[in-house]
Parts: sequence; structure tokens; C-alpha cells
Amino acid sequence: MARGRSPGYDTQRAQILAQAAQLFALQGYTATSMNQVAQACGVSKPSLYHYVRDKYQLLVEIAEEHVTLLKVLAAQSQARAKALRVPPSPTDPQAHLRDLIGSFVDAYANSRDAHRVLTEDVKFLAPADRERLLEGQREVVDAFAGAIAAARPELRGSELQKPLTMLLFGMMNWMFTWLQPGGRLTHAAIAPVVADLFLGGLNAVHVAASARPVAASRALPAARPSTRRRA
Repeated sequence: MARGRSPGYDTQRAQILAQAAQLFALQGYTATSMNQVAQACGVSKPSLYHYVRDKYQLLVEIAEEHVTLLKVLAAQSQARAKALRVPPSPTDPQAHLRDLIGSFVDAYANSRDAHRVLTEDVKFLAPADRERLLEGQREVVDAFAGAIAAARPELRGSELQKPLTMLLFGMMNWMFTWLQPGGRLTHAAIAPVVADLFLGGLNAVHVAASARPVAASRALPAARPSTRRRA
């Protein structure tokens, strides 16, 4: 008879993926060994291979799970927008776009390591795996492009629809380089700023009454230096 999975198998496997994502994000995929992953997980290397075949499988599954999460968030936001559009309201398209932005910024805050792996290490995937992930990412981009076109119908099908979508992702995708956990500015606070800036420009950004000025030298925090080795 085939050996069944032990109780807690799925939990342990999820923890292994999380620890591997943290190591990949910190020092890079190529600089991380399976010995380091096993040590971080508190298991032996032979035990680690009970859960995953090799380091490459870790990379694929970390990236796939993150893309799947983003696709689910986009679908959930679309479902919420449809539920609220009874009767239709002129403000619904912008509300949907704001909801999308808020959902994704929150996801990036809570899955910083996986997001960084997807952003920086997808180049190490085999062509077929990379293309599968890119197809999932295109679905997410299309969801945002559709939301932008719903807010500005004249943009639909225009040469600006895709560039505007990528500019929005540019604001969201690279927050991990400067917005650090535990700081005065949180992801929850910055999400509406991103939406305000994208939808209305600088003059539309709302400054909370509780916000305190910072010295000019501290106005733009420097990106935390990466400990990654170059591939």
C-alpha cells in the first residue's frame, strides 16, 4: 500500500515554501541552498525532500501560488463590483479600481517575500514554466486594464490603455524596495494615496490631518540595501 501523508503535512509544506521564499527574497534564488532551507525550517535535508523534489520546485510553487493569489483577488474584486452595481452608479468604475488597488497593496504587504521572488527570480524558470506564470500575470494585468477602461471608457482599446496599466503596477509592484514593515507609513495608508494619485494626480492626494511633516533629508526613505548576490 502507498504510504499516506502524515497529519500536518500540508501545514509543514506551506511553512517550507514560506521559509524558502524568505531566503530567496533575502539572498536570491541562486545563492540559496537546500541545506539552508532545511535549517531554516528546522528539519533535516532528507526530511525536506519528503515535501519537495528540489530547489527548482520551490521556486516554481512560490511563484505559482503568488500569481494564483493575485488572480483570485482580481476575481473577487470584480465580483464585489458587480454586486454593488445594482442599480448602476457613475462612481462604480472608480470604486472598483480603488478596491483592486487596495486589495493588491494589502496582498503585497502580507506576501512580501513571494512577491519579491516573483518580481526578481522568475528569470530562472524554464521557458515553459515562465510562460505559464506570465500568462497568469497577463490575466491580472488585463483585469486592471479593464477596470481602468471602465473608469475612462475612451481609453478602451487605445494605445494608452496598456501603458497606463503598467504605470499603475509600477507604483504598486516596487513598494518593497522602500516601504518597510514597522515604519510610520503603512501599506494600508499608502493604498488610497496610490489610487488618488493615479485617478486624480498630485492635487487629488488626500493628506491625513494626523500626518506630521518630516525633515527634507528624511522625506524619501532610501531603499534598504539588498544582501542578494548577483547571479
